[in-house]
Amino acid sequence: MNETQKTPHNAASKGQIAKTVLFPGDPKRARYIAENFLEGARLVSDVRGMEAFTGLYKGKPVSVMGSGMGGPSAGIYSHELYSFYDADAIIRIGTAGGYRKELKPGALIFALTASTDSNYAYQFKLPGTFSPCCDFELLQKAVNFAREHSFEYAAGAILSSDMFSPYNALGKDGSDAAWKPWADMGCLAQDMETYALYCNAARFGKKALSIVTNTFNKITGQELEGGYDVLTPMIETALSLV
Repeated sequence: MNETQKTPHNAASKGQIAKTVLFPGDPKRARYIAENFLEGARLVSDVRGMEAFTGLYKGKPVSVMGSGMGGPSAGIYSHELYSFYDADAIIRIGTAGGYRKELKPGALIFALTASTDSNYAYQFKLPGTFSPCCDFELLQKAVNFAREHSFEYAAGAILSSDMFSPYNALGKDGSDAAWKPWADMGCLAQDMETYALYCNAARFGKKALSIVTNTFNKITGQELEGGYDVLTPMIETALSLV
C-alpha cells in the first residue's frame, strides 16, 4: 500500500467515500453511473481495476464502486467500506437469474433476505444458520419509488450462490438440480453477492439493500437484451435512496 491507501483494496483517502455507496458488480458499470448520473464525479480508487467514484446526485454526495463477482469479493469491499470508510449504507445494484415464470426480463427484485450455498457466515462462529436481511427503511423507500414510476418489481428471498446462474450444473435427469430446490422454497432469483453484503451490514450495524435486475429467467429462458441503459430503472431507484 502507498501512503494514501487505507486498505489493501481501496486507494481512497478518508473522506473520499460518501456515506451512501452504490455497489454494482461490474466496475465498468460504476464508471457508467458516475459519467451519466452523477455531477462532478471523480475517480477515488482503481486498485485491481475496481474503480470507485464519488460525486453528487441532486446535490447529495454519493459513491459508486464495483464489488466484483461472488460473495468473497463483495465481502471484502463492503467490509472495508463499512469499517474503514464509515459508509452508512451500501446499495447493491446487480443482475440476477429469475426463478419465477412471471418475472419478466428487466423486472426489479428487492431482496428481503438472502439464502446461500456459500460458507461465508462461518467466520462469525454462529451456533446455527444465519439469515441476513435488508434494511427496512431503504426497502420501503425503494418500493415506493418503483411504484411511483410504474417499474415492474417483486420483493422476497433470493439465493446468493457460489455458482453463476446460467452455469448451474444439470442433474442426471436433465433438470437444473442445483437451483430447483431453492426455487421450490420461494427464492425469487439467484445472484452471487447479496448474502455477503447483508452479513457485513449486520456485523457492523449498518444499512444494506440489494436491488437486482432480472436479466435471465430460468423458467422461460428469456433474456434481457441491451446495454447498461436497460438497467436505468434499477439505477434510478437506488439513487432515490441517497
